[in-house]
This record gives sequence, C-alpha cells and structure tokens, in this order.
Amino acid sequence: MLQEDEQNEEIIARVAALDIGKAELVCCVRIPHEGRPGRRLQEVATYSTMTRSLLRMADRLAELEVTRVVMEATSDYWKPVYYLLEAHGFETWLVNARDVKHLPGRPKTDKLDAVWLCKVAERQMIRPSFVPPPEIRRLRDLTRYRCDLVEARTAEKQRVEKLLEDAQIKLSVVASDIFGVSGRQMMAALIAGQRDPKVLAQLARGRMRPKISQLEEAFTGYFTDHHSYLLAKMLARIDALNADIAELEDHIEEMVAPFATAVERLDEIPGLGPVAACAALAEVGLDMTRFPTAGHLVSWAKFAPGVKESAGKKKGRGSTGHGNRYLAKVIGEAAVAAGKTDTFLGERYRRIARRRGAKKAIVAVGRSILVIIWHLLSDPEARYHDLGSDFYDKRINPERKKRAHIHQLEALGYKVTLDPAA
Repeated sequence: MLQEDEQNEEIIARVAALDIGKAELVCCVRIPHEGRPGRRLQEVATYSTMTRSLLRMADRLAELEVTRVVMEATSDYWKPVYYLLEAHGFETWLVNARDVKHLPGRPKTDKLDAVWLCKVAERQMIRPSFVPPPEIRRLRDLTRYRCDLVEARTAEKQRVEKLLEDAQIKLSVVASDIFGVSGRQMMAALIAGQRDPKVLAQLARGRMRPKISQLEEAFTGYFTDHHSYLLAKMLARIDALNADIAELEDHIEEMVAPFATAVERLDEIPGLGPVAACAALAEVGLDMTRFPTAGHLVSWAKFAPGVKESAGKKKGRGSTGHGNRYLAKVIGEAAVAAGKTDTFLGERYRRIARRRGAKKAIVAVGRSILVIIWHLLSDPEARYHDLGSDFYDKRINPERKKRAHIHQLEALGYKVTLDPAA
C-alpha cells in the first residue's frame, strides 16, 4: 500500500556551498538557467578567509540572490564565515562533514568537494546542525571556558598529589581533601621549610584533629627544597585558576540574568545546580522548536542508543556514540548527583545500576534529565514535579512483584511453597 512521504523534494533554486580551510575557501554557487528551463548555472570561486575577501564573497552571493549557504563544520574555521554571512541575512546552514561523504572513484579536491556539497544541498539531502543564537553562543563560550579551567585546576591538583607521593608525604592517605584549610596550611609550612612531622600534624583543624597520630606518620618522608620549589609553583597556579574561575562565574551570572527564570526552573531538577543549569542552557539553548520532540534533543545529545539493523537482526552494542562533550559532562555529573538523592531519578539510577551497572544508569538517568529539560523549556508554564522515590513500588503490581521474588529464590535453589490461605 502506497503511503505519502512527508519529505519535501523541492530543489533550492539559489544555493551556495563552501569548502572552508584555514587560509582560503572554495565557494560553489548553483542557480537556475534563465534561458534554458530545467538547467542550472554553476560558479566556483576561491576566496581568502580574510575579512575583506569574505565581504566580497557576501556581495557576490547577494548579487546572485542566493538564499541558502551551506558549509561543513571544519574545526573552528567555519565560525567567522558563518557569523559574517548570518549577519548579512543569508540562511546559513552548518552541516556535519560525515553526512557528506566522499564518493569512491571520484577525485577529491576542494573544488570538487564544494560542488558536491552544493548539489547535495540543493536537493535538501542533508540536515543543518544546531547553532544557537548569538546571545546563547556568548554564554556558551563562557561556560565552556569555565569547564576548561576547572579541568586545568584538577590536573594541577593531581600534579601536587604526585609530587607529595614522590617525596613520600602520604597526606592524601589521611585527608580526603588535601586542599582544604588544614591541607593548605600544612603545605604552606612545608614550603616555608618546616619538616618536623609533629609540628606539621598540629596544624590540623576540625575533623582532622583526631588523626594527628596518622598525620605524623604521613609527614615522615623525604621532602627537599626541590619539592618545595615545585609545590610553591603548583599552588600558585591553583590559586590563580581559582581566582579566574570565580571572576568568570561572576561574569556568567551577569550574562545569564535575562534567562534567570529558565535557570531557576532547571535548577529544580535533582542533580542540576545553578552552575550546571547555566551550562546546560548554554549548550541546548532556549528555543526548543529546533528539537520537535524530546527524543530529538536526546538523540542530538547522543543519550539514545544507536539503531543499526541488517537482515532483520540488530547489530552493534547499542552504544550512544559521541556527542557534545560539554553537555555530556554536565548531564553525566547531574545523573550521578541525582543518584544520591531520595527522588524518582535517584531511585531510577539505583535500580538500573544494580541490574546493568553504573555507566548504563548514568546514560539512562541523563536521558531522563534531558527529557525534563526539553519539557521545561518548551512550556514556560511547566514546573518540575518529582514522582517520588516510591514511584516504582506504587506502579508495580504486588502480585507481579511477588512472582518475581519467588523466581529469584528458586533460581538460587530455594524451594518456595505458597500458603493457600495467605
């Protein structure tokens, strides 16, 4: 039985495609032939990626009345070209290079790649990638830079711990956080020249006081002036990163002020704090019309298993693939944090982790968090309502739960006899 296909087969009349490199780009333009209906005119030109050359290209595209410009996401070289053409009013598409594969048997050059991309684009055989609006892009730059600084600070802290281990200082064995108040005072004393384990142990504060005897053992090592010099440099670097991160967070707070309502609503989701809510908003944006359903957002974020089937059999291991690493980091950390709460998401995490492991639980709960984010951003009136940690107990039929328990006992070798009167 024939069914109507919803795909639009209309050819884009005036389209341009760009193959972008660091120093230059190749622009292919295809427009209708005025004298011969059904035929196309094509122009292929090379432009420098300098601003004046790009402006000349924009003028040429406007002269040819091009309506859509398509380009591949090549490193970060596409960004200035995309932003300039966007500012000139062109419908600009960024596409995944994987979607425009090189055809076997066809020579590969920049010009041929631009022509092929243009032909594919005019027949609407590719989809645009998600590029947020300018205000969200600026917020994204800040949140991503903050994430990079946090990673750099973590790496520096790990170097400090390795340096102490090299000097046989076992502070990390006794203290859960060597960069707390007590740990920093002890390391400052080491840098100042103090080597007596008893004196260093007495610098402990708060909950570290009962561990003084262990600290004396931990500080019995071979800390030299060489270690002192390196430790001072590493701690100075950590302090500088702390100051940069704090300043960056203040700037993020100023920029997110117009979206404060959306951030507050996302903050209600278990596992998502204000910082994580800002980062998630910067990655997915405010306009959910770009994602027709929650499933589209989940698929774009690569939190849905891939579909690969051949000859009626499913292939592969159902992996989700690699998506936006900044969004994956935020959602993954939120899923782990939610797993420690007495909420529906927490119970969902624990149930899946018991059966299938922590990694699959993180992906499953992360998917749930993305679905919630989509609904909250799609409907300004929507509010997060937790289903409760007892949701599964209330939903599952008691008789079914009892049969499952009996099955588990029988699998372990127990003989179960039900009382008819019960």
